[in-house]
Amino acid sequence: MQNVLLKNALRLLFGATLAGLLLASAGTPSDAARRASPVRAFDGTWSVVIYTEVGDCDRSLRYSVRIADGQVYADQQNYQMSGVVAANGVIRVTVAEGGRSASGAGRLVGNNGSGRWRTSTGECGGVWTAVRRPSSEY
Repeated sequence: MQNVLLKNALRLLFGATLAGLLLASAGTPSDAARRASPVRAFDGTWSVVIYTEVGDCDRSLRYSVRIADGQVYADQQNYQMSGVVAANGVIRVTVAEGGRSASGAGRLVGNNGSGRWRTSTGECGGVWTAVRRPSSEY
């Protein structure tokens, strides 16, 4: 039971990060508009993979995340996510599901990103990587 809860917390954390990245690309502005707003530089759909280094959680999980106007959104409705991406690419995300939560932080640079994550209880933690997905809107 605890292993399932930890897996859900991990899925929440990076599902939220990825979902936030995915939601952002839905309303991606033109290249000129993106260049005019540094916060929008990371808008789009992102594929995020989390890797567990500490704890008894899934060894790796992949999520899709959407970023829009510097805000990170969940792509699915089975968890809550909140997050923000600064103009310099620093990203912070919190994910919650079923009374459990996890948070992550890192940095996006161009079409890639990486950082660290951990559950709110500290039971599991590790690293994450992200890659922006190509979009016909770019």
